[in-house]
Parts: sequence; C-alpha cells; structure tokens
Amino acid sequence: MTNVTRPAEVSNYETVSHWFDLASKRLGLEDDVAAVLRSPYREVTVQLPIKRGDGRIDLFTGFRVQHNGARGPYKGGIRFHPEVDLDDVRALAELMSWKTALAGVPFGGAKGGVNVAPAELTAAEHQQVARAYMDKVEKVLGPTRDIPAPDAGTDAQTMAWLMDEYGKLHGHTPAVVTGKPIALEGSYGREAATGRGLVHCFTEAASGLGLDPASTRFAMQGFGNVGSWAARILCDMGATMVGVSDASGAIQSDERLDARALHDLLAQGGGLTDLAGAQRISPEELLALDCDLFVPAALAGTIHRDNAGLMNCRVVVEGANSPTTPEGDAILRDKGVMIVPDLLANAGGVVVSYFEWVQNLQHFRWEEAEVNQKLERVMRRAYGEVSARAQADGESLRVAAFALGIERVLDAARIRGYIG
Repeated sequence: MTNVTRPAEVSNYETVSHWFDLASKRLGLEDDVAAVLRSPYREVTVQLPIKRGDGRIDLFTGFRVQHNGARGPYKGGIRFHPEVDLDDVRALAELMSWKTALAGVPFGGAKGGVNVAPAELTAAEHQQVARAYMDKVEKVLGPTRDIPAPDAGTDAQTMAWLMDEYGKLHGHTPAVVTGKPIALEGSYGREAATGRGLVHCFTEAASGLGLDPASTRFAMQGFGNVGSWAARILCDMGATMVGVSDASGAIQSDERLDARALHDLLAQGGGLTDLAGAQRISPEELLALDCDLFVPAALAGTIHRDNAGLMNCRVVVEGANSPTTPEGDAILRDKGVMIVPDLLANAGGVVVSYFEWVQNLQHFRWEEAEVNQKLERVMRRAYGEVSARAQADGESLRVAAFALGIERVLDAARIRGYIG
C-alpha cells in the first residue's frame, strides 16, 4: 500500500507563500509593500567541516535567516535535519515574524539550521557541529540582535554548547539563546511550553465546539517534545489518547494509550510498538481514527490532498510547522473540520522563550507555576484575538492569524520609518 501520510511534494516555502499572499490580499497590501514584508533582511550560509570519529571529514552547511526585526531582536530556533535547505529556513524564519507578532512578544523572526542527521552523530560530533555553527554565525547573533532556540534535532544541551561557544568570544551571555538547561539559567516550564500552549489553544477551541476536554479522544502524529508533552498534559486532564505515531510506526487502542508510560518507555530506549495494550497500525489508519482531536506534531506537509479526506476528527490543532498543505486545508474545511493553525497553536515555545530571555537579562527566575500561568494568559488572549478576527472577517483561523501577524509587523515597520 502507498504511504499516503508521506510529506507531500509541497515545500514549506510554497505553503507559507500561499497563506501570505492570501492574507496580504485580504489586507489590501500594495505589491511593493508585500514584497518588502516577504523579503528576508539577511541570509547567512556557512561551511561546517566536521572531523568524524573515524577520521573522515564531513562537510555540512549551516544557515541563519533573519527575516524581519521591526518588532524587536530576531528570534527563532536552530534545527539539525538532513533535509534542511535555504528555502526551508527562509519559510520558517518568515513564520516566526508573524508568530511572534501574533503572540504579542517583542521579537522579530529568524530561523537557523544545519543539514545534518543528529541520529548519525556521536555526542562529541553533535557538540562539534553546534560549536562550529556558533563560531561561524556569532557575528550576527546577540541578546539584543538575534536569539536562537531549540528546534527539531536540537535540545537544551545543544543550547548549552552554543551559549558556551558564544561566551568564549563575548563573555558569559546566557540571554544569547533560550531553551537552555535549568542549571545554565534556563526557564522553568520551557521544555513543556510548546505542548502546553497547544493544549491551551485546544481548550479554547473545544468550548466553541461543545467538546469537554476531559472526555476528548485524541490521536497524536509525532511523539517528540511537542507531541509528548501535549499528550501527557491532555491525559492528565482526563482526555483519552487512542492513537499515536513516531518515525518507527503507529499504534492505537480501543481503550486508552498511556502517554506517560509511552514517554518513559521511549526514554529508556524502548520502541513505540512495545507499549502494553497497543495494537500496531499503519500511518494511514492513524489518520483515519475516529477521534475528536488530531494533533499533527511531526513533519511539514503530512496532511495533504492524498490523505486529508481520510481524517475523521472534529478539530486539528497543529503542533508542527506547516503540517497541512493548502489543498489539505481546503479538504478538511470542506469536511467541517476546525483547524487551529501552527502560527497560533505552537507559539507557546516562543512565549516562554521570551520569558526566559527576560529572566536572563535581569538575572532572576520565576517559579514554574508563575511561568505556566503567564503562558496560559498569553495563549488564551492570542486565541481570542484570532477567533474574533476570523469571525469579523468571515475567514478561517489560519488566514486571520496571518493577517493579524502581518498587520502588526507592518505597523511597527511604518512607525520605525522602514515603510512609508
């Protein structure tokens, strides 16, 4: 059987361009203004020769794209993934510009990446890549210029290496990256922030759909940081996980899958299909599970024209960036499925990154309960603003989110005098 859950042949860049063009038309932007807003401010491409443990030298390419800084320092993650390329990083940097504006945090948008497969690196090689990357791009970074964070293939340990390498050149500067370990002035609540923010968006959407989060049945596509935390938090609320997938396959249960037990199993080196009470299914069958909530938290383009029609849920809340292609989006909306877009749903990470940055600059720390409370307030407000805009304009939440983000960046650019 053909795997119709494979990422579609639609790039991140094409997807983001589609939604930007649609939102800019709704806003009535002139072509020259739209061109300025779409164009990145700076793109950096660097060479990263890495000596492997067996003596070979592998050559990787690193990228940092700074899209728009009208609202504050550039902000965005660094991903290590073999398919990273400049177009992909451009698209993700642009998304960050609209996402930070939508969340109301005083940042611009940026993104970085290295075309390397982390699973094929030893810990020492991973550290080499991180330090080499920072050594090559540090001149465009800084706590008031551009602040990286973790993304796919990177984590708190990667951020520690980056911070340390930057510190060799500039002195101890914890605010140069966010998502750091707690021992190095990271923020409580940062690790769970993206998943927690996603759950806040779902609870807001659920109230409008007449869904009770405590009795919700959900399926999770992807069980990395975002999917794992969202699943655990949902289960703690009483929701039932009926299906889940990762790169190794997919499982389902007619009763309930234990998200915490699965997290612990994977942390101990076990496999998804080793979970007690789980039945192995195909990725297509995961998409077709009868559930209230479906969370795509894996790769871009996994919901597309060839598989969106299989889905049998009431609401999709996007944990990954650009998991739904424009054609997939249209099919779901025609089926009456509500979509809470990535631009809003996965903004929790950058919100708590902002909190971490603020704490680092002032050298103090909030307790986790306070961080979580502040995150909830920001996410609920952002959801309310997007929902109100969607209703006022007669648009989807996605178009409303793009329109709000673009509008706020444009306002800042005009006030600064960048755009007449």
